[in-house]
Amino acid sequence: MSMLIDFILHIDSHLITIVNTFGNSTYFILFAIIFIETGAVILPFLPGDSLLFAASALAANPEYHLNIWFFVAIFLIACVGGDSSNYWIGHNAERILSRFRWFRRFINEDSLAKGQEFFDKHGAVSIILARFMPIIRTFVPFVAAGSGFSYRRFIRYNLIACIAWVALCCGAGYFFGNIPVVKAHFSAIIIGIVVISLIPAIVGVIKSRFSAKATD
Repeated sequence: MSMLIDFILHIDSHLITIVNTFGNSTYFILFAIIFIETGAVILPFLPGDSLLFAASALAANPEYHLNIWFFVAIFLIACVGGDSSNYWIGHNAERILSRFRWFRRFINEDSLAKGQEFFDKHGAVSIILARFMPIIRTFVPFVAAGSGFSYRRFIRYNLIACIAWVALCCGAGYFFGNIPVVKAHFSAIIIGIVVISLIPAIVGVIKSRFSAKATD
C-alpha cells in the first residue's frame, strides 16, 4: 500500500520512468490501470483522475513524444470498457460468487454499501456523478446491474460520464500541467485533486451519519 501511495503522490516522476523504460507500451500500461480500476471491482484504490491529469501533462511536453489524442482515446475506451465489465460482473454476481467464493473476500463490503446507498439516492444520475468520485465509481456499475438497471440505459449515462471525465481530466492536465507553478508543486496539485474528488463521498458519509443519529 505504501508503494501505491508513493506512486500516486509522485505520479509524474513515476510516469516519466515508465515512459523512459517502456516507450510506446506506456499507452497499454495506462490503459490497463484505468480499465482495471473499475473493471475488476476489487481494485478501487488505483489512481484515476490524477493519472489522466499527469499523463496529459506529459503529453503536452514534446520531450516525451506522447500523443494526447491517443491518451484521450485509450482512456475513454478504458473507462467505458471497465464500467461495462463491472456491470457484467454485477449482473452475474450471484453465479460468479457461488462459483468463485474467494472473490467475495476481495470486495469491500462497506464501499459496496456506500455505492448501493449512492445509487438508491440518485438513481440513473449516479452513473454520471460517480465517475467523478474515486471508490464510489468502482461500485455503482456493479450495484446498478444488481438493481435490474438495463445495460441499454446504463451505457447511455456511462458514455456521458466517461466523455466528460476524460475531457475534464485530460484537458486540465494538457493545458495546465506544464505551467511552471503547477510543475513546481505537482505533488501538492495531485493531493488536491485526490482530496477534491473525495469531498462528495466524505460529505455523503457525514450526512448519512447525522441522518442515522437523527432517527435514533
